[in-house]
Amino acid sequence: MKDVNILKSNGIDVDASMQIFGDMSLYDETAQDFLDAIEDRLAKLAQYKEAGDMPNYAIEAHALKSDSKYLGFTQLAQMALDHELKGKANDINFVYANYDNLINEINRIVKVVTEYLGVPTAPVIKTVPVTKKDQAILVVDDSNIIQNYVKKIFSDTYDVMIATDGKQAIDALTLHPEIKIACMLLDLNMPNVNGFQVLDYMNKNSLFIRVPVSIITGEDSKDNVTKAFQYPIIDVLSKPFNEASVKRVVERTIMANKM
Repeated sequence: MKDVNILKSNGIDVDASMQIFGDMSLYDETAQDFLDAIEDRLAKLAQYKEAGDMPNYAIEAHALKSDSKYLGFTQLAQMALDHELKGKANDINFVYANYDNLINEINRIVKVVTEYLGVPTAPVIKTVPVTKKDQAILVVDDSNIIQNYVKKIFSDTYDVMIATDGKQAIDALTLHPEIKIACMLLDLNMPNVNGFQVLDYMNKNSLFIRVPVSIITGEDSKDNVTKAFQYPIIDVLSKPFNEASVKRVVERTIMANKM
């Protein structure tokens, strides 16, 4: 006999589910159906997220919310509801910032349910990125540390191009128009040709329409940030930063061209 305490001790509201299912045998069948369908559902969520298709993303999140609510997965149901509402509001930034948390909770539920049902352990669902090697992220910074940091995070999904000063950045924009630059991370303080000169060049040549830009700056550069926002930049990556902040800024910058 299955031990229902495995579910209850992991925050699953079995009692509420019994008001819907009536007995545990039907609950067990439905829980197995949830496991059988979850990988396909997650594949669709990932597809719509990467495409910026928020209406369809919201539909998938709604289905996940409903199934989770019926099965007593209270926390997952709430998270899926949040994603549904933000998807309907076309809040892409929320979806990107909170997607990994949603996946982690799904993995937790999958692990608990497989243990309860006594079925073979389900594979861990990962946030597998959609490869976009036909697009590039251009990092314009004279720091090897920052260059390598961005490469480490994004090289599996994007070509990461490096420019160590503004002149190299302008060359990348003018000499290789066939390369689709999905995001430029631009340091303002560089030798030779600085970041503001790059912004001036882009503004004069109407390049912001083609290449979305976020700036990299130190925490003590408030005046520079204010000046930079006179141009149509997307966001600011402030030093020191961590992987989460880099992902947030890059993803927001990339999505700017899809809105």
